[in-house]
Amino acid sequence: MPTNRQILLKSRPPGLPSAANFELVERPAPEPGDGQFVVRNRFMSLDPYMRGRMSDARSYAKPVEIGEVMTAGTVGEVTASRHKDFAVGDTVNLQGGWQEFSLSSGAGARKIDPKLAPIQTALGILGMPGMTAWCGLLEIGRPRTGETVAVSAASGAVGSVVGQIAKIKGARAVGIAGGPAKCRFVKEELGFDDCLDHRAPDLAAQLERACPNGIDVYFENVGGAVQEAVWPLLNDFARVPLCGLIAQYNDSAPRPGPNFFSILRKRINVRGFIVSDFLEKWPEARRDIAQWIGEGQMKYREDVVEGLERAPEAFIGLLQGKNFGKMLVKLV
Repeated sequence: MPTNRQILLKSRPPGLPSAANFELVERPAPEPGDGQFVVRNRFMSLDPYMRGRMSDARSYAKPVEIGEVMTAGTVGEVTASRHKDFAVGDTVNLQGGWQEFSLSSGAGARKIDPKLAPIQTALGILGMPGMTAWCGLLEIGRPRTGETVAVSAASGAVGSVVGQIAKIKGARAVGIAGGPAKCRFVKEELGFDDCLDHRAPDLAAQLERACPNGIDVYFENVGGAVQEAVWPLLNDFARVPLCGLIAQYNDSAPRPGPNFFSILRKRINVRGFIVSDFLEKWPEARRDIAQWIGEGQMKYREDVVEGLERAPEAFIGLLQGKNFGKMLVKLV
């Protein structure tokens, strides 16, 4: 019987996670019961939301319990099945967790065609991050031709797609990213109108010059100092899709928020959202993004590490902005 390597949540971090919060174990691979199938995971996704699942604070999703396998989206092949809709050899995207083999009842799983695109794109631009970008920008941000869309974490899996969609829809796209290399990629490869380094001491002044007509849509992935620089530039009736606050996930106490008087005065629409709010839109989003990739209007970048044992280190680096593109773990 093959061995299933898994990474469990060993303890809850008080701030930035460390390797001590995770435990690598080896167990026998699962066997399917009636109505179940087993997937040999080939790629595993690492995403900022996982930091929230390590906490037991009240949230939109159940936290990972101590001793449980860390949650994650995976993609792989069915190796054993007693399920009528999933056969051995099928390529499947599911919430498989931080492990090499996953047992599934089929709930939330979907078959994908490996001939249409590399299978790992089901975890990135054609998966949850791409759907997050499409739904957040087009359903909440609703950019119009000529408007300015500002995007934090612009080189990341979500932000990179947001800016490219903004350009396709006729808006100006101004990105904010970490470091000259990421900023060059966002401007030269992805085609944003501008991209600013969030580490610059004069970020607020640079942003004001880059957005002479203010900001109509701010796609928020970061919070913290970036949010502070953006907020004074929001125009009347600006829209803020609030996707994430990665700069604040490890804080032990709340930071001072934006000036909510300006929300009233400028009639700014701020909406926090979870991508699952828009599940009915995912097929349309996937069709659009696949078409834009095929037409050469959209590009993507992946940051891949090999081996399950490297997942904790890569995840901690993700929370610190060390990744460059969609963060993936190649398991085989």
